[in-house]
Amino acid sequence: MPSFDSSRGRFKLADRHIAVFAYLLDKEVPPAELHHSLTELQRAGLVGPEGELSPLLRELLTALARPVVLVQAEITGQHGLLKHGLVVGQDAVFSHDAWPGEEESEYVPIEPQTLVREMARKVKLRRVHPGDPDTAEVSGIKTTMGVLDVIFTAVEGGPDDVAAAKAAALDALSATPLLAEPERSQLVELVLAMDSSWRITAGWEGEQGAQSTRSIAVWDCGHHGYWLRTQPEEPVTEGQVGPDSTLTVVRSSAGEIWDRLADLLPDTEELAVANA
Repeated sequence: MPSFDSSRGRFKLADRHIAVFAYLLDKEVPPAELHHSLTELQRAGLVGPEGELSPLLRELLTALARPVVLVQAEITGQHGLLKHGLVVGQDAVFSHDAWPGEEESEYVPIEPQTLVREMARKVKLRRVHPGDPDTAEVSGIKTTMGVLDVIFTAVEGGPDDVAAAKAAALDALSATPLLAEPERSQLVELVLAMDSSWRITAGWEGEQGAQSTRSIAVWDCGHHGYWLRTQPEEPVTEGQVGPDSTLTVVRSSAGEIWDRLADLLPDTEELAVANA
């Protein structure tokens, strides 16, 4: 169910509720499949009986209708894929976070100067102490996506014991010439230690309506630290990557990733609103 907290200007909304707002903003009646969502919004007091939008929604809906920058964080972990994001409007910025098992995301207003900090929070960026002594010399791994699939298949649903899982993955890789030691063992270690994998994409409209995006993809491998996935190069489109596609991951640090998050955001002169 949608809900709101007027004291902090925050809302819990699902994508279908956002879709209802889009119709109402255009003075249109939502289609039949959204009537239940409209009723929920009316019960929550966010929409009136004649489709009137609550004044509490003004800043959020203005930002959603005319965003200057959109940031999406896609994070895959133990609970599957979660999507968080940021909506940067001309007069307000909203951060939204999903929660495992729940349909609604929480939309919260934030200050523009906290954008990079908010991006870092969404991916749990933190200082880590990466690397075991016997694998510290491995700073990068290059192979194929098919090799990664072999590892995931070997460890998925396999033994809970880490040593046994590692042995199973290495055995599955024994027939492939595409990855030698010590990179082979290191890649298996990274997969077994992975807390999450994530990518963040920033998009905006530039001059003459041109759409621009910048993205990074990262593996959060617990005590093995952060690894940037530089290939396949982001942004990756559906159907672009296959088993033969090159996979390259490079050891990184929290400080470097912070800087890369900041670099995702456009400079003022890159934005259409700055050149209007």
